[in-house]
Amino acid sequence: MDYTVHTAADGLRVTLSGRMTLIDHEKFRNVVDAIEKAEGTVCIFDLTKLEFVDSSGLGMFLIARDVAMPKKMEIELFGAQESVKRILQIAKFQTLFRVTP
Repeated sequence: MDYTVHTAADGLRVTLSGRMTLIDHEKFRNVVDAIEKAEGTVCIFDLTKLEFVDSSGLGMFLIARDVAMPKKMEIELFGAQESVKRILQIAKFQTLFRVTP
């Protein structure tokens, strides 16, 4: 997995690409640190370039949510490709996150 973090007026935009799996846990810690330090009301994960996510990757999104919630920051999962979108639907992530096309 590769990622970029951009600060915006209303929060953060995190672009993820490649495959999000257990081996990316340490890299994702940097994303979590950025959420902890960010100001604003939303953190948008741009998933348009993410090709695959496994159960560990889903867990990383949950960690991000746990960090964002006390700050009243909403997590949005944006633009998932069909394979990733299917996994998000199976995991019922639409009940925990704002999932947008």
